[in-house]
Amino acid sequence: MRNLCMTVAYDGTNYNGFQTQPIGKTVQDELEASILALTGEKPKIIASGRTDAGVHAYAQVFNFHTASFIPADRWPLALNARLPQDIVLTRSWEVPPEFNSRHAAKRKTYRYTINANRYPDVFQRHMQFHHPAPKLDIEAMSEGLRHLVGTYDFTSFASRHSQKTNHVRTLLEARIEVDRSTCRPGTADQGFIHIFLTGTGFLQHMVRIITGTLLQVGEGKRDPGEMKTILLACDRAAAGPTAVGKGLALWNVDYGDLLPE
Repeated sequence: MRNLCMTVAYDGTNYNGFQTQPIGKTVQDELEASILALTGEKPKIIASGRTDAGVHAYAQVFNFHTASFIPADRWPLALNARLPQDIVLTRSWEVPPEFNSRHAAKRKTYRYTINANRYPDVFQRHMQFHHPAPKLDIEAMSEGLRHLVGTYDFTSFASRHSQKTNHVRTLLEARIEVDRSTCRPGTADQGFIHIFLTGTGFLQHMVRIITGTLLQVGEGKRDPGEMKTILLACDRAAAGPTAVGKGLALWNVDYGDLLPE
């Protein structure tokens, strides 16, 4: 049996997340169905992580074992021809038999996108949270983010339904980038605000709750320093709302030297 590792990009709008669920269509279901159609095998996909319903990915990583002799570099073309258009395989490698895409991941990066222009973007509306007003204080949001970098108990920023017994996680990097190319001259448009969070692991809804709380900072409803107070409270009730799923995307999964560049 060969162990194949692949990266997949998908628009999660029409899916109930990545991982197979008892009810609902998932990205994993589509991938496994396409492999079955190609090889006649029913693989068990191991993913680098799961995503919630409506959440997207630019480079989700997964692996599976197969008896097929198809060369590794031919799999994306073969499977893309069988996948729906909102799921695209981008790379493929053969990896050692013991490689596990979940356990081998070193760090992950998520991106949350806020459209802070007056009008929604008709072409990207399903991948952004539209926040036309009030004007956001991006500097205050950036300051608030800095309080979260490090190793902490992130219970305050975890879903109440989290099944993890340990909520300690390490946030390695947190930054905001602003794309002002869509701002109309003479308006209060702020462009697209991208929040990037990189860590060794994340809790259910963690990025979305951080974002929802940061939006309150940007609106002037909270002081940036409150992010530290909220973090140390270890109480979900201390944080802000959970931002909508459609603005979130898994941006990258880093495996160090285990996978080719």
